[in-house]
Amino acid sequence: MAPSPVRTSPFANVPWWLLAIALLFVLGLWAIAADAGYAQIFRSLAGGVITTLWVAFMAFAAAIALGLLVELARTSANRLLREVATFYVEIIRGIPVLVFLFYVAFVGAPWFVAGINVVLAPLLQLGWLEAVTIRDFDFVWRAILALTVCYSAFIAEIFRAGIQAVDRGQVEAARALGLSRWHCFRLVVAPQALRTILPPLANDFVSMIKDSALVSALGVQDITQLGKVYSSSTFKFFETYNVVAFLYLTMTISLSLLVRLLERHLGGKRQ
Repeated sequence: MAPSPVRTSPFANVPWWLLAIALLFVLGLWAIAADAGYAQIFRSLAGGVITTLWVAFMAFAAAIALGLLVELARTSANRLLREVATFYVEIIRGIPVLVFLFYVAFVGAPWFVAGINVVLAPLLQLGWLEAVTIRDFDFVWRAILALTVCYSAFIAEIFRAGIQAVDRGQVEAARALGLSRWHCFRLVVAPQALRTILPPLANDFVSMIKDSALVSALGVQDITQLGKVYSSSTFKFFETYNVVAFLYLTMTISLSLLVRLLERHLGGKRQ
């Protein structure tokens, strides 16, 4: 008789750490659904999720665009552009995000508003426009600007690694065929570099979600700020920060799992 096939559990190949995370998620949902206190905290903080995601998405999209421009400047044939872009990357990467956040919010924003008023001075004198005040520059946009600049330096390095991963011979062959520098980048370098840079870009977005909590220092009504306000008014610090941690973990772990799937998908394509 042929030996009967060995039956394996459907969870046999599932990592234990993933099962532990799933258990924590279920326990968190159960606590929020079953406990009236946790449910009230969740309702109070739910609005901050939209603000957190809005700040993260806007800042990350702008950081990708700015980071690409910086990296194109670093690979430019013009030495001045290369030196300026490299100076930008090295300086920004050396400043803590929180420090830069304060600098943009309380130093850069007033300078920016003053510059706009100088440019619009003729129209202001004619009475056609009103002077821009610092109050017109919302703290949410100041936070988005600060995160954009900070992350653009790191994203520029990701783009550099992706571009350098493309075989130099392919670039030289494309140039020999008569392609311009721009067409060579768009048709040869970018499609291949994209597979290399997507996973680290996704990881940077996960980091952006976590670093967005720093905008609470400016009073932006994100998850962390709403948690601070609620806990200080009710003295339920333990319960409140449990919910804050649960919300951040739900977003970041979900994105991390998507990144792992993306890496496996791209890895399968390379084989």
